[in-house]
Amino acid sequence: MRRLPVLLIALLAVGLGACSRQSAAPATGPSAGSEQPAAASTPPTAAAQSATLANAASAPPGSGPNPADGADDAPAGTTSLDKIAELPSQHQLPDGKWKAGVNYDPVVPAQPTAAPPGKVEVLEVFWYGCPHCYALEPYIAAWRKSKPDYIHFERVPVMWGPVHRAHAQLYYTLKQMGRNDLDQKVFDTLHNEQNPLVGDTPEETFNRQLQFAKENGLDPEAFRKAYNSFAVNSDLQRAEAITQRYQVEGVPLIIINGKYTTDVGKAGSHENLIAEINDLAAFEHRH
Repeated sequence: MRRLPVLLIALLAVGLGACSRQSAAPATGPSAGSEQPAAASTPPTAAAQSATLANAASAPPGSGPNPADGADDAPAGTTSLDKIAELPSQHQLPDGKWKAGVNYDPVVPAQPTAAPPGKVEVLEVFWYGCPHCYALEPYIAAWRKSKPDYIHFERVPVMWGPVHRAHAQLYYTLKQMGRNDLDQKVFDTLHNEQNPLVGDTPEETFNRQLQFAKENGLDPEAFRKAYNSFAVNSDLQRAEAITQRYQVEGVPLIIINGKYTTDVGKAGSHENLIAEINDLAAFEHRH
């Protein structure tokens, strides 16, 4: 347990921006569908977890070799995306308020979305262990209460490595149980309570997360069932596909309607990011 304070200090010892995957370990967990507790995640040793979390939190925003509450699965794929400096004229935003290549990046080719007809999809790719996602969370929570009805918001956990997968499995287990109201509590547990909710083995990871569930009033057997469910494994596969499809190299990352990506750094502030999301979504809704 002496490692944990160091881990949390490393997580928080960075400024506003984004957590990068530059030094994050690749995902090495077993394939989805295993019936064993915590089968969909294979966290490394505690020392390796500390290194993974610390490196991902401390790497410069946007670095790396290459450049979302759930809904129905979007088509899986690993399309290679090219980011360009300017959009075709018909896709330029009016009045030049937000600049392509400066405040947002076009996604070329545009990607399919899972939004219902008439809705504009907004994805937040995030990681519970990212201090920048934690800092953005109050703004996202407030925005979700007042966002336009035509915005279909989803949160998608990033899938860079075993620790990210372990946290993603917790996210989707809570989603399956209808308890993503506990997202803030998970953030608080990781960042304030010196508990990373991962262990040295898959069983220890499951037991840590099960203990969290029990402490927050969830039925242990219902949690176990959801944790190993087909639905959670399917969600994990979708999150993996989205991480690859959009070549996610930093979180939090916002994706609007499969066509634009942006983040706090590009927008200039948390408040600007919310305004930019609304403007880009409104543009998409009108067109």
